[in-house]
Amino acid sequence: MAPVAARSAAAVGFGAAILISVALTTYFICDRRSMKKKKKKSRKNGLVEAIGNTPLIRINSLSAATGCQILGKCEFLNPGGSVKDRVALQIIQEALESGQLRPGGIVTEGSAGSTAISIATVAPAYGCKTHVVIPDDAAIEKSQILEALGATVERVRPVSITHKDHFVNIARRRASEANEFALKHRNSQLNGKEDTEKINGYESDGYNYSSLFPCDCQGGFFADQFENLANFRAHYKGTGPEIWEQTNGKLDAFVAAAGTGGTVAGVSTFLQEKNPNIKCFLVDPPGSGLFNKVTRGVMYTREEAEGRRLRNPFDTITEGIGINRITKNFAMAKLDGAFRGTDREAVEMARFLLKNDGLFLGSSSAMNCVGAVRVAQAIGPGHTIVTILCDSGMRHLSKFYNADYLSELGLTPKADGLEFLDIQ
Repeated sequence: MAPVAARSAAAVGFGAAILISVALTTYFICDRRSMKKKKKKSRKNGLVEAIGNTPLIRINSLSAATGCQILGKCEFLNPGGSVKDRVALQIIQEALESGQLRPGGIVTEGSAGSTAISIATVAPAYGCKTHVVIPDDAAIEKSQILEALGATVERVRPVSITHKDHFVNIARRRASEANEFALKHRNSQLNGKEDTEKINGYESDGYNYSSLFPCDCQGGFFADQFENLANFRAHYKGTGPEIWEQTNGKLDAFVAAAGTGGTVAGVSTFLQEKNPNIKCFLVDPPGSGLFNKVTRGVMYTREEAEGRRLRNPFDTITEGIGINRITKNFAMAKLDGAFRGTDREAVEMARFLLKNDGLFLGSSSAMNCVGAVRVAQAIGPGHTIVTILCDSGMRHLSKFYNADYLSELGLTPKADGLEFLDIQ
């Protein structure tokens, strides 16, 4: 009987080995198929699909210094290099869907740089061109990037938003002029016959805009990033949900500066709808009235009251943030408070992060990180705080990272650590 039992045991063992082998083979085949599916999903269909879903990283130095988990959304990894890619995409898509913009049309915008660059990046994917009006005190590399992207660039003197020649107001006019030019060109193609159809709601006034627009121009559309709520929707539908998912809903606070207000409004609204206990804050640069609007209910900035306004309406070296009016986008924000940041804090923070984390960030990103530390100090250790890393330092070489420029303003960085934020 022993040999039979041994043979039986051997058979059972052999059968088990076969079953295990089959199971393992099936697992690896399925796993490989799953990996292939994942790889297929990870492939993006063109530039447009590469926008968004940016990484959320732990900023190690700030987390260690504050006892909080300080996380940064790496928006500088978008194809156009900034958070504004999301806004440009949403604005252009909505304009095309509504018929306000046609393929072959020109998207006009008044911008300190990043939104314009994003529009110039996204527009060609939809067969459109870009015309940008930019204040002449913006970093010169922004104009150079825009021109390299094929955009038409106008650099103009900074003036109040109420002035007809404020860069935003000029951009609005350029859209109307592009429509007029397109209608005139259409009429000329009809051999003198008048075409009574309007182009995007505009009739021709007979003026010749051939020096501004190409002959195949299909009209213009003013992006209007400050008042166009597509800006808010880009972050409400994209950035906010991504942050929620990447943190598994486990975050205590969000903080960011505002220019148009779209980012802070869209993200704060989404996060507080998911969890009303999440605190959302503004960090505001010098010369901006939003800090006092949030904390005191009155739009006010000391620089204006004391008549100390200097070379531009927002007396700060941080670009793209700070404003003295409530935009439609900012009006949507759900904020629990605000912090004031300074130019020196932004400059020192940028150098600190480069030295300690290898993060080469732009001025608004640095200000956001100042805000994150201020929030950590206010709510105490053990919390998770998220902010936006808007763009990299590559667009800020001639000013924010220019030693001579900073020296002229008395802003040469000199901190060894975070003592500029009262952290030893």
